[in-house]
Amino acid sequence: MTIRTLVFAAAVLAAGIDTAIAQSEQDAPASPVLRASITVNSDVVRIGDLVENAGAAAQIAVYRSPDLGTTGTLPAAQLLETLRNHQVIGVDAGKIREVSITRSARTLAVKDITMQVARALERRNGLGDAANLSITFDRDLGDLQLDASNSGDMRASAVRFDQRNGRFDVTFDIANDASGTPTKLRFTGIAIETVEAAILTRSVERNEILKVSDVSMERRPKAEAGNDAALRDRAIGMQMRKAMRAGQPLRAADLSKPDRVARDQVVTLIYETPGLYLTGRGKALESGSEGDTVNVLNLQSKRTVQGVVVGPGQVSVSTTVPSIVTASASTSIADQTSAANASTDSKKAE
Repeated sequence: MTIRTLVFAAAVLAAGIDTAIAQSEQDAPASPVLRASITVNSDVVRIGDLVENAGAAAQIAVYRSPDLGTTGTLPAAQLLETLRNHQVIGVDAGKIREVSITRSARTLAVKDITMQVARALERRNGLGDAANLSITFDRDLGDLQLDASNSGDMRASAVRFDQRNGRFDVTFDIANDASGTPTKLRFTGIAIETVEAAILTRSVERNEILKVSDVSMERRPKAEAGNDAALRDRAIGMQMRKAMRAGQPLRAADLSKPDRVARDQVVTLIYETPGLYLTGRGKALESGSEGDTVNVLNLQSKRTVQGVVVGPGQVSVSTTVPSIVTASASTSIADQTSAANASTDSKKAE
């Protein structure tokens, strides 16, 4: 064998050894490494959650998980001791001093639960729209944390409502990815339909005219406000039909247009046709708001006529029966002449 042949053989042998070593390193299991933070979906923490490359020990449960939706921490030294007790040796912890563990969850906010209950009760046994329902639960309700596997929508599976006392009992089903059996949530309490109503900010007397500062808007139970609850914009400027206390809701029946003519008030009678405008004085025999028909005593003819209130202290007599015209033709002319003499403004008006 020549020297060249010996050198070539030695090189081939060395290359084979290097390849074998490299292959051996690739086939060797990776070293276990501690994770600094993890998120778990189950109620237990396994070694495979805590350690990367945990091997056969990955499925061993070592701790209970934190509460749903919360995070806890464990000292790295304690974890390493626990791992050694389960024959997991040589874990590389690096500079990690503690491990953060978070339990994943699905959060159901109180406002979302309340809306789902309202939607389930909507238009049931006399109730109105969900947006107008006030929901009160039997127990203080906070945000609910469910296992993350409960990914389905809240679907009402049983709904009961007693119109007599307003009590409800609603059960929801939520589909669960981990099993074919849905998670059930049950809520009980009282549902009240409410309406927007004009509320008095002070006590008022009969015949008072409401000002802007006298009325505010609040939501009140429909049973309290009634089906004819007044709105603020329509209450302002109206006249009270009766005395009421502060805090009471106003109804349409409590309000009327303000009187433009008061009983026993001296008013102006107006009779107007094309080419003719006559005015006279009269005495109102009853009160009336704008647009009301009232009886008025004509002070010139001493006869009672009917007219429509058209403004403060003004009554317009029907065009078919002039305010200062009586039933007979002769008397009608006399009344018109009397009224014309009594009103110095009539010719000016023409």
